[in-house]
Amino acid sequence: MKLHPTQILIRPLITEKNNLLRDADNEYIFEVHLDANKKQVRDAVETLFAVKVADVRTLIQRGKNRRVGQYLGKRPNYKKAIVRLHGDATIDFFEGI
Repeated sequence: MKLHPTQILIRPLITEKNNLLRDADNEYIFEVHLDANKKQVRDAVETLFAVKVADVRTLIQRGKNRRVGQYLGKRPNYKKAIVRLHGDATIDFFEGI
């Protein structure tokens, strides 16, 4: 499936653990399209942020079962990509702040 780079990267996942990974290992974590493969994720990050990607790891995060009152539900599954950049390259998510 041919996807545009803006369709592949859905959003960056910004958590405390991800901030530690970013500072220590220069790794950034994104939520990506379920059908995207590692090569597509690499190309999308290099195109959108003008950086050189060293490594991409992907995983499918299973949705949790949730309960609202008497009804049971399930959050949707989503795919995460852990992207490690070459050298001292960085991605600034908060440019305008």
